Formats: sequence, structure tokens, C-alpha cells
Amino acid sequence: MLASAALLVAAAGAVLAWSRATQDPTGTTREFSVSARRYEFTPARIEVDQDALVKIEFTAEDIPHSFTVDAYRIAKRAGAGQTVTFEFRADKPGTFRYYCNLAIDDGCRKMQGEIVVRPKKP
Repeated sequence: MLASAALLVAAAGAVLAWSRATQDPTGTTREFSVSARRYEFTPARIEVDQDALVKIEFTAEDIPHSFTVDAYRIAKRAGAGQTVTFEFRADKPGTFRYYCNLAIDDGCRKMQGEIVVRPKKP
């Protein structure tokens, strides 16, 4: 009975390790808190290495805002005072604009920042 329990625990550990490996094969997860307030994003620039798993905690502090990145097909909306958390794989090198795609106020259209994805080193 004890051997069966030990085997079950070992198998569960192997499944958990496999799950982590399939989610982030590079072992690199970068976490950022981005806030939107008064027509600006803070920070306005995010830098990561190619193939990193990027986790963003996005908060709209004053009115509803969105975090939109066309190249990565990201469009996340947070209501006033709300936080939305999401992840994506930064698999394309380059500099990509993020912006608010809501038309609640003219200032929203001017909100932007950039994600810089540094290419893999050979």
C-alpha cells in the first residue's frame, strides 16, 4: 500500500513537471503590472526576450481602458478600477505598439506604449 502511494505521488510530480515544461519550454516568464490612467500607460515600454512567456496584470485606474496589440492579436478590456491578467508567448521579434482601442474619450485614442521583443541570440 505504501509503495502504491509513493508511486502515485511520483507520477503526479512527473505530470506537474511535464505541465510546467509544456507551458513555458524556455523557463523564462516575465511578469509586468501595467496601469492605464489619464490617457497613458505605465510603464510605456516593456522589454522581453523572444520566446519568453509574458504575463501582464493590466489595471484601468480611472475609466475603462483596453490593452491592445495587433501583432499578437491581444485585446483585453478592464473596467474602471478593474484588473485583468493574461499571458502570451513573445514569439515574434520586433517592436510592437500597444494602445487603448476604446472610444470612450478622445484621450483614449492617444494612449500607447511599446513592447520590445529582443531576437534570440545565436
